[in-house]
Amino acid sequence: MALPAPKEHIIQVLTHGALDLEGQFVAGSNSTFLGKITHKNETYPVVYKPVRGENPLWDFPTATLARREVAAYLVSEALGWELVPPSIFRKKKLPFGAGSLQYFVEHDPEYHYFSFSARDRERLRNAAAFDLLINNADRKGGHILVDDDGHIWLIDHGVCFHTDDKLRTVIWDFAGQPLPDDLRTDIVNLVPKLLEDGGLTTALGELLSRGEIAALGWRAHRLVKEAVFPAPDERRRSYPWPPV
Repeated sequence: MALPAPKEHIIQVLTHGALDLEGQFVAGSNSTFLGKITHKNETYPVVYKPVRGENPLWDFPTATLARREVAAYLVSEALGWELVPPSIFRKKKLPFGAGSLQYFVEHDPEYHYFSFSARDRERLRNAAAFDLLINNADRKGGHILVDDDGHIWLIDHGVCFHTDDKLRTVIWDFAGQPLPDDLRTDIVNLVPKLLEDGGLTTALGELLSRGEIAALGWRAHRLVKEAVFPAPDERRRSYPWPPV
């Protein structure tokens, strides 16, 4: 991985550092900023998504998208998949108030799902399984990054974890194929973490509702039981728009 320091160290910098904004991403529907965060003479690039910059959605609770970004990071880490860059939800000393801070991964924006090599497309099984688990309603091709070391990263998880089936993704490459044993084992190990008090459940409880955490556990149980990547549901829209 092309991280400049251990994840725990980056989290500390995100938590305590001073943020200077450098620009704004204008393509998305919510306010998203690129900046530099500095703590004890260490500076990292960061993406800042303030709660006050979120546009209300009819099907997601208001002012919850930044929290969902961080919940995705916690689930990725609990699985041991390291798919989501280090992320926190921070309430104080930010230019536009509380929001998510995520380490910005340097990458080639022209190299994404729709331009991936066949080899890199084959490496997306854990990404596909991850989106099934978190019920990702907006996995666009441009939300899948490859860093300089070839590590695959997933970003933009503001519309995930709904209790209803909302899955919309471009990654349907593995429909009908069996879930690899190693991924199945990781998901099996996740389930008790979602049922126990403390640890992951407590951390997710600050970001998601009880119903959303329970639905995450149910999706994990279903995926383990079926152990097959599903096909797109023809009864509803299963692809995001725009796809990139």
